[in-house]
Amino acid sequence: MRICVYTGSRPGSRPEYEAAARGFGTLLAERGIGLVYGGGHLGLMGVIADAALAAGGEVVGVIPQKLVEWEVAHSGLTELHVVHSMHERKQMMADLADAFVALPGGIGTMEELFEVWAWLHLGYHDKPCALLNVAGFYDPLIAFLDGMVIEGFLKTGTREMLLTGTDPDELLERLQEYRAPATLPILERDEL
Repeated sequence: MRICVYTGSRPGSRPEYEAAARGFGTLLAERGIGLVYGGGHLGLMGVIADAALAAGGEVVGVIPQKLVEWEVAHSGLTELHVVHSMHERKQMMADLADAFVALPGGIGTMEELFEVWAWLHLGYHDKPCALLNVAGFYDPLIAFLDGMVIEGFLKTGTREMLLTGTDPDELLERLQEYRAPATLPILERDEL
């Protein structure tokens, strides 16, 4: 199994974020789960990759050539795929992974997570998507998503497709047990 982790290329402002990235990378390696990620050495991305590698894990990075030229690529990975565009990067990361987890991050993390969650909603894949809610980082987003359900812009079934949790061990168990619904939430004409 491989899990694609989306997380920040910055460390964030709280030590809990770095500790969580390090712990999650170590946990993946200890469980024999490969890490797929954006291929950088900076911020939480670098922390999780280094932790997984230090624990003997497989770490596969996917990075656009432009970022290689900016010298942000991690040089010590199990595999590093260099692609032409962000679109290629995201597609390859999705193809290589069996599940997706977002740790704290910025706009890139959000964009990547929302895309694979939308793909799951539309039936383009059946791989679980999750938020690891470190130190309450995702509390406002979770409240916002629940508000989207209340306001009629998101179906309950689609909301439930995005798993959330604060305990990494428990979240991994839920990811491994996840089975996509046999029938997807029915799309109304105005949702297409």
